Amino acid sequence: MMEHIRNFCIIAHVDHGKSTLADRLLQLTGTISERDMMNQVLDSMDLEREKGVTIKASAVRMVYTAQDGLDYELNLIDTPGHVDFNYEVSRALAACEGALLIVDATQGIEAQTLANLYLALESDLVIVPVINKIDLPSARPDEVAQELENLMGYPAEEIVRISAKEGINVAQVLELVVNKVPPPKGNASEPLRALIFDSHYDSYKGVIAYVRVNEGEIRSGDSVKLMVTGAVVKPVEIGVFSPGMRPVDALRAGDVGYVATGLKTVAECRVGDTFTNPQRPAAAALPGYRKAKPMVFAGIYPTEGEDYPDLRDALDKLQLNDASLVFEPETSQALNFGFRCGFLGLFHMEIIQERLEREYDLDIVVTAPSVEYEVIMTDGEVLRVDSPAQLPDESLISEIREPWMALQIFSPTDYFGTIMDLISKRRGVFVSQEHPAPNRVQLNFEIPLSELIVDFFDALKSRSRGYASMDYQFLEYRPGNLVKLEVLVGGEAVDALAAIVHKENAYHKGQALVSKLKELIPRQLFDVAIQASSGGRIISRANVKAVRKDVLAKCYGGDITRKKKLLEKQKRGKRRMKMVGSVEIPQDAFMAVLRLEEE
Repeated sequence: MMEHIRNFCIIAHVDHGKSTLADRLLQLTGTISERDMMNQVLDSMDLEREKGVTIKASAVRMVYTAQDGLDYELNLIDTPGHVDFNYEVSRALAACEGALLIVDATQGIEAQTLANLYLALESDLVIVPVINKIDLPSARPDEVAQELENLMGYPAEEIVRISAKEGINVAQVLELVVNKVPPPKGNASEPLRALIFDSHYDSYKGVIAYVRVNEGEIRSGDSVKLMVTGAVVKPVEIGVFSPGMRPVDALRAGDVGYVATGLKTVAECRVGDTFTNPQRPAAAALPGYRKAKPMVFAGIYPTEGEDYPDLRDALDKLQLNDASLVFEPETSQALNFGFRCGFLGLFHMEIIQERLEREYDLDIVVTAPSVEYEVIMTDGEVLRVDSPAQLPDESLISEIREPWMALQIFSPTDYFGTIMDLISKRRGVFVSQEHPAPNRVQLNFEIPLSELIVDFFDALKSRSRGYASMDYQFLEYRPGNLVKLEVLVGGEAVDALAAIVHKENAYHKGQALVSKLKELIPRQLFDVAIQASSGGRIISRANVKAVRKDVLAKCYGGDITRKKKLLEKQKRGKRRMKMVGSVEIPQDAFMAVLRLEEE
């Protein structure tokens, strides 16, 4: 019975209690026995538990007997809260009719609360606000309820106040879901259309697609077709999450479940695609599909050269579960063989890096993150460049465009000045400001992505004592006054130390780099020049002095010409050595460049 199905998700800022509330709901409905209960049931990765963030969306079916005595089937989709996984959140919202908006009673509304709220409103969802963490001594539920009323027009006295950790008032949340969230619409007799809102890889069943059936039905044994990629598959099994995978005979319109496709890579079964029946296909795919686009690029190299095949295997396995990770082999003079990897954002990069080190036990070096630039050549050709080493000769370039982001910062009004100062130092442009609540300001900026990716978030948190929060979306590519900053060691350009920087910053960056490298490169038997060059000219130089033997030690008197003759002979030897000698650059020199980016 469709009237007794409710599909809803939980949206919130990072660390406002989504996963804890999901745990309580599972306990209350008896979906999980007390014996199997643990914290953050739906977060299956160790990293998710440690960092306290949901990285992968997950779904679960609960059966709840409401106060009216009827049994309701509740499908809960737990969404990631971090801005890097924004696209996954938007697909999860498209699979629901309602959303629980969780707001922390101590923190109030934050940037991603607003971003996810606007996403939910765009998807025409019924939004049910809930105030969480009322058991904490610093909680201010009345103020937060007022903020929510001002923002959404939802009466403050009707907003449920709960403590997911202590289990206070959680039963009221289930009643609200039954009463406020509408049942799904959709006709089981129409041609099949099912939205894939997430997927993961299973070594026995291939890619498992998490689906919401909008129209029609999938029966076990039926073939299904992916409307964007055109692939036709015969599912290994179909079923529902409760919370483990439980096979069923059919998924009908309104149901949330999974389809084990047997496909070998997640890329063949992308999030946002639509399943239909190949014999009776639907007229059009469900709207909103787009390919996840990497925004941040970095080189990943094994510390030991012989680990290269292991690193390739590890990245292949990670890509099976995460279609948004892209990589291709690249070589560097300094770091030898490795991979150029593309990530959704800096947090995504950090997660991949930790998983490679932990799950695959690899020692890796990650180069400084960079973004993808559009290079317009003089002949009109457009190149996409994500590594400074790929930048063509300056004489062939007409202009370089860099990605700009629309940035929203949500902060108490006290930190207005320091935030404005930070933005102006990072080449940001102020657009507008709003006051969604007393003593709170939402600032809207436009800022180059390259200024955001290194340590912007840390700087924002330290300037606002942890109170400010941020959210960003891709805006457009804009031409910028950008140049390539190269580092030459002993006259040889070192590709792994190159960077694309704004012309105004090139001189300072070059100077800082050269000074840092002078400390780190060991003295050789000959003088080594370290130079920073930009725009075809040297902008900074330092010399690492040669290690010299005291050739005058045996001259304890005699004519000055004898000493000069010995020194000249030494100088000639050093010059000859310089022509054949090569400089070994230590590993920590590359790490220093990364730290320099952060300073």
